[in-house]
Amino acid sequence: MTTAKVLLETGSTAEALPALGQGTWYMGEGRAPRRQEIAALQRGLERGLRLIDSAEMYGDGAAERLVGEAIQGRRDQAFVVSKVYPWNAGRDSAIAACEASLERLGTDYLDLYLLHWPGSIPLDETLEAFDRLVAAGKIRRFGVSNFDVDDMQTLARLPGGGDCAVNQVLYHLASRGIEVALRPWQRRQRMPLMAYCPLAQAGAVGADPLADPQLGELAADLGLTPAQLLLAWAIRPVEGQHEVIAIPKAASPEHVDDNARALEVTLDEATLARLDALYPAPQRKVPLDIV
Repeated sequence: MTTAKVLLETGSTAEALPALGQGTWYMGEGRAPRRQEIAALQRGLERGLRLIDSAEMYGDGAAERLVGEAIQGRRDQAFVVSKVYPWNAGRDSAIAACEASLERLGTDYLDLYLLHWPGSIPLDETLEAFDRLVAAGKIRRFGVSNFDVDDMQTLARLPGGGDCAVNQVLYHLASRGIEVALRPWQRRQRMPLMAYCPLAQAGAVGADPLADPQLGELAADLGLTPAQLLLAWAIRPVEGQHEVIAIPKAASPEHVDDNARALEVTLDEATLARLDALYPAPQRKVPLDIV
């Protein structure tokens, strides 16, 4: 399967990841059979969707425990991401929070550890904790989530802030505010974005592209489902570079297979123009969309 790849660069190391990963928000909470959710994550690994995103917040650790079961005996196939609450992101509390996540996940290390959103603990404390976690081999990289461009600029000015690997934000066809300032800034820094809610499950109140008959017609013309079209749009290259990793949740193996097809889709300029006409990007900066 041909896959779009995003390059994650930190310091002197770089790793290419598929532009589609797997989200776990609300998984492990009984909304779908546990065995089915585990099978979905494992099917994703088999399809090359290596990145699995979780957080201590999700189900108060339930999602991390589910991921731990899914990757048991397959750890080398997975790129595991988790996130720390802002109030747990102190120089010592972040260490404890990470260790608790590792225990729930049943692994010795995280491939990527994110500050879930900006909080009241000074960023330099969080950076110190992340540096200690990297030195101890408990995390390989760190990043942030729900940071707008001014937050990213503040982070970049701090010692060690330039080692931030990624920023995870809400991004989908009906919520394009990051295209005005944040995405261009990150492109200049060669820092990828991770897109949560790429199927427009949240944000931009009143807009639901999945239910839009015009988008449905366009998807059908391309031989795609509306969800596949939305994912292909989210991970489309800009200026010739793939720079977004979308992390939709899929609670069944069949859903994973449907999502994975988006990696094989290349949208032509005419299709992109039609999507722009349906859901234009804002012309000026707007507040960061957050769930």
